[in-house]
Amino acid sequence: MFLRQDQVSDTMDIPYVLSDTITDTSTVIPPWLSQDVVESTSGTDWTLSNCCDEYEKLLIALVPSYLFLILLLWNTFLMKPMKLIAVFVHEMSHATACWLTCGKVEGIEVHLNEGGVTKYRGGWRWLIIPAGYCGGAFWGGFLVTMSGNRIAALVSSVVFCVAMLVSLRFSPNRTMVFLNLFFITLTVAFIVVDTMLDIVLTNYLTLFYGVFIGAFSVYDIYDDLITRTVEGSDAHACFKLIPCCLPRCVGLQFAVVALMFQALGLYFALVWMTST
Repeated sequence: MFLRQDQVSDTMDIPYVLSDTITDTSTVIPPWLSQDVVESTSGTDWTLSNCCDEYEKLLIALVPSYLFLILLLWNTFLMKPMKLIAVFVHEMSHATACWLTCGKVEGIEVHLNEGGVTKYRGGWRWLIIPAGYCGGAFWGGFLVTMSGNRIAALVSSVVFCVAMLVSLRFSPNRTMVFLNLFFITLTVAFIVVDTMLDIVLTNYLTLFYGVFIGAFSVYDIYDDLITRTVEGSDAHACFKLIPCCLPRCVGLQFAVVALMFQALGLYFALVWMTST
């Protein structure tokens, strides 16, 4: 069976001051993303009533800034590795759904034309088929959420590297091997600099990963499933399972889910920040 994606704490850290004593600590604000341990002051701020100070505003500003940069460089060679890693996340989402439904993954491939293939047996196709596009959007939103906390960003970066290593056990093609090794090296370098030199970097990398993967998922759904009908696409596979639901209709449903995941990712990141 093939699934194919066509082209397409108790205390807070206090900043160093140039004096022997601190006379007034009430005005000292812990820097965003450099808090290893934080203390909740008023529970979870689901309504964002404490938003937004300069640090939340920075996060909000970075998302459209990243999107503008991605759009500006979309058709350049600089975005090619990111597009391929987004394809990897798409295929890995298929594989994860297969494993969760007791199926067997026989191979995962990523191609230079921004396509990919997941070969599997068994599992629940009703979950495996939509897991590609929806899963890519989910992981994009998840990484955006994790960027709201330094420890969470470090942990998610490690998990990301582990996932790329695990995928190399399942008959990858040459492109996927080089791609995964490159991004593992890049992410580990950011983690080492972040932890050894105490320079906040991993949060920004995690946020960029999340924004790009989410944006790529939305674009991929629009290009592959809404503007045209591609034989062999995930939407076409869903159409075969549910003949009354046309491929473009499936694409529209995927698009709504993908946009929802991106909005929720930013919302949960802000909730995390304003609740501490």
